[in-house]
Amino acid sequence: MSGLSLLTLNIGSPSEERAHRQLAWLATRHEDVLVLTETRTSDGCQHLADAFRTAGYAVLYPKPAPTECGVMVVSKLPVQADPIGKLVSYLPDRVTGVMISTQAGLVRVLGTYVPTRDATAEKTERKRRFLSEFSAALGTPGLAEAGTQTVLLGDLNIVEPDHEPVYTSFRWFEYDFYRGLTDKHGLVDAFRHLYPEQVEHSWIGRSGDGYRYDHAHCSKALAEDLVECEYVHEPRTTRLTDHSGLSLRFGCGVGSRLDTCDPFEAAMPPTLF
Repeated sequence: MSGLSLLTLNIGSPSEERAHRQLAWLATRHEDVLVLTETRTSDGCQHLADAFRTAGYAVLYPKPAPTECGVMVVSKLPVQADPIGKLVSYLPDRVTGVMISTQAGLVRVLGTYVPTRDATAEKTERKRRFLSEFSAALGTPGLAEAGTQTVLLGDLNIVEPDHEPVYTSFRWFEYDFYRGLTDKHGLVDAFRHLYPEQVEHSWIGRSGDGYRYDHAHCSKALAEDLVECEYVHEPRTTRLTDHSGLSLRFGCGVGSRLDTCDPFEAAMPPTLF
């Protein structure tokens, strides 16, 4: 397909065996850039990174601390590392960014995995602090050259303020961050830009209630060039992970592509096979 295409998917810190099955599915996808969230320093995530690198992809896989999670970015296009991760001093591995050259200019692709929380003060403060520092980093003057556009995507662990169904468990600082992506940082909810009224969920709780946790926001100029944005439920319904993916495509063309091959065929089988 023409244009710049991206997919974000929460892979749920997979075992090596499940990562191999995820790889088989990811290898069939057409998107140029994959943003994989809830990574860990583990055999499963290393298996994915090694397979994509062997197949010629660009891979950014900052390995988080043993008890922490992060984000892996995999690309069929040449990339440069974005400096935003160095500006987030708290849980920095939960943000991974790359810069990609397109016919519309430079595009920053920022992947994030926002912490979950429960009702405890410790987990609540952890999430609040991360969102505060991440928002501050997004607003850093001069972080990117003039004319650069941004796509922010990943698992925000936040629903939109007028989410259906309505949940009372989300706090003011979570909604403030979500609104701030537009009000402070000029980013547009890509899915809502195309589908203002459509109800979609990317994660289903044990009670059967759905949550739209996985999001993509982009600069307004890119939003006007947005061709497709849709949730891909197959990885959730087939239990590759407990999240649906989110795929989007912009009309702007891309420059050179890397010489890649099928990452599943390039992968060494997991040791437990």
